[in-house]
Amino acid sequence: MNTYTCYLPDDAATHSVGEKLAKLAQAPLRIYLSGPLGAGKTALVRAFLRTLGVQGAIKSPSYALVEPYNLSNYFVYHFDFYRFFDQNEWEESGFRDYFQENAICLIEWPEKAGGLLPPADLEIKLSYHQQASPETTGRRIEVNALSVNGQHLVEQLNEQQ
Repeated sequence: MNTYTCYLPDDAATHSVGEKLAKLAQAPLRIYLSGPLGAGKTALVRAFLRTLGVQGAIKSPSYALVEPYNLSNYFVYHFDFYRFFDQNEWEESGFRDYFQENAICLIEWPEKAGGLLPPADLEIKLSYHQQASPETTGRRIEVNALSVNGQHLVEQLNEQQ
């Protein structure tokens, strides 16, 4: 199985998936998050980081472009490329150096960097999703494995479902 999908009725369900991913994640890992504004990308990453033990405020990297977290055995870098206007900003930023063997990289809006990013292990797509009635609008998450490491994570997510 290369895909994990589920309906997320509320923020708690989004946080739950972020927590599950964090418990399974090991460096090196590259996770690309896509979806419209407000679909839950940053909420999922915050739950992921909290589960890994990050204390204090977890800021959105919308303005800084990257927020680094130094954990005991590896680094986690949370990128947000929403404000990129040109894919060359990726090259000029020097962010390529962050994609190391001892790092987990979480990238929101990866499409803004064009094809210049290293390949993803996981691609997470979040979207708004309406169930049978208008009162039950939530989110849909689709996690696609794009590498052997990603496939291992997706298999474990599916086993937990």
